[in-house]
Amino acid sequence: MQVVILCGGLGTRLREETEFRPKPMVPIGGRPILWHIMKSYAQQGHKDFILCLGYKGEIIREYFRNYHWNTSDVTLRLGAQPETLFHTSHDEEDWNVTLLDTGLETQTGGRLLRALKQVKDETFLFTYGDGLTNSDINATVKFHQSHGGLATVTAVNMTGRFGELGIDGTRVNSFQEKPERQDMYVSGGFFVLNKRIGEFLDGDSCVLEKGPLQTLSKKGLLHAYKHNGFWHCMDTYREQELLSKMWQSGQAPWKIW
Repeated sequence: MQVVILCGGLGTRLREETEFRPKPMVPIGGRPILWHIMKSYAQQGHKDFILCLGYKGEIIREYFRNYHWNTSDVTLRLGAQPETLFHTSHDEEDWNVTLLDTGLETQTGGRLLRALKQVKDETFLFTYGDGLTNSDINATVKFHQSHGGLATVTAVNMTGRFGELGIDGTRVNSFQEKPERQDMYVSGGFFVLNKRIGEFLDGDSCVLEKGPLQTLSKKGLLHAYKHNGFWHCMDTYREQELLSKMWQSGQAPWKIW
């Protein structure tokens, strides 16, 4: 199943890092957080990625264009007949990565709308380039197929500043961006979407978390898969440090590979 990942935002709250690189390329344990997200999907069988680029997208292009250089030990033979020998193998040989320019100022819904041109099947996966989880993606897909709606969002129970979900059973009946309450289920991203969501997206200025998801919730077309395990975003330098310490200690809950 194809995976669409938003990689184009400015990441202004992580200015210490994003002044020099896009947020998905900020490292956790020496690898970009984007790599960690993709590894989690790939471990569960989803290896066809569409990366929606924007701010400093050329850095993401460079990383994947030179993936062997970035992940391997290398011997170079110089001279008239140069030769390159990569010593390190990796598990990403069968990944398919589409690098899609979705514009510098395009909003989240607009980036998704542009990506739909590359989506082959009716159902696909979608997430942001700054969140980590050990959620069961395939269980989310199975749940999505069972309810017949257009969208499933992974709901996580935590205090935060994210889009609050009003949940009746599994059906989402309200989607409120950045609410004031402290005890609530919030959107953790990691969506399963039907391609018909494009009917609710209206151009580059479209913010997915406002009009489209709110409309879907009012129509009863947005459902929540409740995940009570690990989920964490990387929105600030402190959060980057926390995730890095988890990785370095060998206790990174999202490492399922």
